[in-house]
Amino acid sequence: MANANDNKRLITTLILVVVGMFGFGFALVPLYEVFCDITGINGKTSGEVAAVSRTVDEQRVVTVEFIARVQGDMPWEFKPMVNRLKVHPGESRQVAFYAKNLSGDATVGQAIPSVSPGQGALYFSKVECFCFNQQPLKAGEEAELGLMFYLDPALPPDIHTVTLSYTLYNITDKVSERG
Repeated sequence: MANANDNKRLITTLILVVVGMFGFGFALVPLYEVFCDITGINGKTSGEVAAVSRTVDEQRVVTVEFIARVQGDMPWEFKPMVNRLKVHPGESRQVAFYAKNLSGDATVGQAIPSVSPGQGALYFSKVECFCFNQQPLKAGEEAELGLMFYLDPALPPDIHTVTLSYTLYNITDKVSERG
């Protein structure tokens, strides 16, 4: 009889472990998002519009690099119109990205930004950004997508280069599902 009770206890324990692992896996993404927001790790920028900086540190120059790529099935050409520029922290700058729908159908894109080094994301402020909105393009249509930004003058002095990378995702199916 002791074996039957031991087996039931083992099965119950294993079921609880599986349920706990599932729960942890389910909670991992939101926990990771909170962790990244707090620490600035993973280069995630704020999705909020920033106010224009009023203080410019003209004694310091930081290089800002721009990278653009399309993910998977996105049938677009997408690239920065300027690959790098030098800015003074606090100075508002405007750049543009080029996008062209290479497919025969209308598609909708959404750009997700990432900043490297990760700590730099805390100091990269977007005043206006095409990434705040979905970008619909008709078949063969092209567009110039604008970005206005500044680096906070409190950017740590050991950061000399900040890289802003956009990955463009095809969200056409998701938009038409809501539609």
